Amino acid sequence: MQAFISDTLKAKIESRTAKVGVIGMGYVGLPLALLFSEQKFPVTGFDVDMKKVEVLESGRSYIYRIAPTEIQSARAQGFKATGDYAAIAEMDAVVICVPTPLNEHHEPDLKYIRMTAESIAPHLQPGQLISLESTTYPGTTEEVLVPILEKKNTRGLRTARNGMETGDVFHVVFSPEREDPGNDTVARRDIPKVVGGIDPVATELGLLLYGSIFNHTVPVSSPAAAEMTKLLENIYRCVNIALVNELKMLCQRMGINIWEVIEAAKTKPFGFQPFYPGPGLGGHCIPIDPFYLSWKAKEFDFQTRFIELAGEVNNNMPYFVVNCLVDALNQRRKAIKGARVMVLGLAYKKDIDDLRESPSLTIIELLQKHGAEVSYNDPYFPTVGQGRRYALNMTCMPLDNLGQYDCVLIVTDHSDYDYQRIVDEAQLVVDTRNATKGIDSPKIVRC
Repeated sequence: MQAFISDTLKAKIESRTAKVGVIGMGYVGLPLALLFSEQKFPVTGFDVDMKKVEVLESGRSYIYRIAPTEIQSARAQGFKATGDYAAIAEMDAVVICVPTPLNEHHEPDLKYIRMTAESIAPHLQPGQLISLESTTYPGTTEEVLVPILEKKNTRGLRTARNGMETGDVFHVVFSPEREDPGNDTVARRDIPKVVGGIDPVATELGLLLYGSIFNHTVPVSSPAAAEMTKLLENIYRCVNIALVNELKMLCQRMGINIWEVIEAAKTKPFGFQPFYPGPGLGGHCIPIDPFYLSWKAKEFDFQTRFIELAGEVNNNMPYFVVNCLVDALNQRRKAIKGARVMVLGLAYKKDIDDLRESPSLTIIELLQKHGAEVSYNDPYFPTVGQGRRYALNMTCMPLDNLGQYDCVLIVTDHSDYDYQRIVDEAQLVVDTRNATKGIDSPKIVRC
């Protein structure tokens, strides 16, 4: 009976001796690497940012919700970080967790996937399992990742297909990340892991690998099905958030409190799930994923009108917030030009240190264009510099003299803030998150 190379990998995974490489030590890759380490796998983290490598190698952390003790515990289990992709040759499984942003035309930018594939291809070994976790459009794994790996590797290796194996193949799956920064109610291990392989053997290997660190795995028929699964999850949220954002704008004109309406509606025990309005979407996935699918849909002569409309509504929310603030100042006979505005919260959601696609950044830039003098406070960001789409170069200001500002704008409702004190001391509070719920004051404008 023929012995397949996949049998060797299965045995290594089952015995926890499989060497796992995780590429991209960010908000997705680092927690995943730590999860493998907790289950006694020998893990290597790869990143092109040598500052991250140095921090991890010294047993420290650069992500607020990951304590240095977690890094140190992983280090004691053999976890190491490197920027040397030649070490890919030593791995049995390689998981790719790199960014998939949009370009300036709101089109998919897959340069990080391409660059990673080109970096690891020369070091591929027979029998390795390659898993892509980066959120992307259906077809990326088979149309972008696999061709580069096959073309650029130096051994003439090919992707195993149709369950058939020889000594010159590697295995490929797509397994979408499901990280939820700031969520302390669901343990990482309890989040079901979707896996779709190029062929049944790849899927089996992916399920075995992820099943060793997650309590439940979900097989699907192909990488494309797994890629679409992730987009559906996030577009579902995007569309429903757009709905409540639009209703918020309508309710404001009608003199109705949208937050009160949502609280009442969610008492229905069936057929309704609450979503909440805000100043705009943030994070790596929800503001971006609809555009990935809309772009791909055009290849099939299909327009995702409903999805695109939701994206437009959410993208316009920072402008709505600024207009709301301008109106609130006008009601108090103050102009936005020259007004002193304190923005509370830079992170895209409460109690995390993540700036990705945060609406606060857009709001600050819009206020500055209107001539406002803008300061910010965020306990997770002592400074904010320059990013891919912003250049603020600002320093966190203390909240010890709120009366000096013409307006305090609540964009991120961090738990650290004393909202009663903020309302008491501020001249005007514009609240985009209902953070001042239960506080009755003519100073508050909810928008």
